[in-house]
Amino acid sequence: MVLQLGDPFPNFSADTTVGKIDFHEWIGDSWAILFSHPADFTPVCTTELSTVARLVPEFSKRNVKPIALSCDSVQSHTKWIDDIKAYGNLSEFHYPIIDDEKRELAVKLNMLDKDEIGSAGLPLTCRAVFVIDPSKKLRLSILYPATTGRNFTEILRTIDSMQLTDLKKVATPADWVQGQECMVQPSVKDDDLASLFPGGVTNVELPSGKKYLRKTTP
Repeated sequence: MVLQLGDPFPNFSADTTVGKIDFHEWIGDSWAILFSHPADFTPVCTTELSTVARLVPEFSKRNVKPIALSCDSVQSHTKWIDDIKAYGNLSEFHYPIIDDEKRELAVKLNMLDKDEIGSAGLPLTCRAVFVIDPSKKLRLSILYPATTGRNFTEILRTIDSMQLTDLKKVATPADWVQGQECMVQPSVKDDDLASLFPGGVTNVELPSGKKYLRKTTP
């Protein structure tokens, strides 16, 4: 299955470290980030899950629920969590890890890294990131190779951008972070600028003379 942005994200049932879940019911009215891992008790994965555990308050501020997937059992995950907490000097671990020991979800969601082969001779699960909105649509997909750890600060930045641009007729420029100027969407007519952006809009002068770069602080 190859998911495109805007596609309905498939529902599934799975065993996790917090019990059996129906994925869509678990999301509820929240956003969700599903991120996958090649295996338990591996170095890069341990750093990633520890980082997300530390960032849970930041995800919560954005109404986002994190959930991890790894191709091992719940029993293995539960033991691994002790290492994750120790590595990050964490007292608690507040999000579920999905049991995908049979690799069914990894295959279904096309999460495999064909260039990285594990000890069983099978492709490892890549470091996939799926961000799903409350309507259960896929809004962001990033696939990292198994050997490259993810930048969760960047993932939070993309969520900030998507949530802002859902509400305002703006687009966020390169390297944008929350609070900075945005670009007015090209579809917005000049006659509507004052009502949509009472704080004002700045036109960037360009050699072409075209007025397509319009900045505002929403």
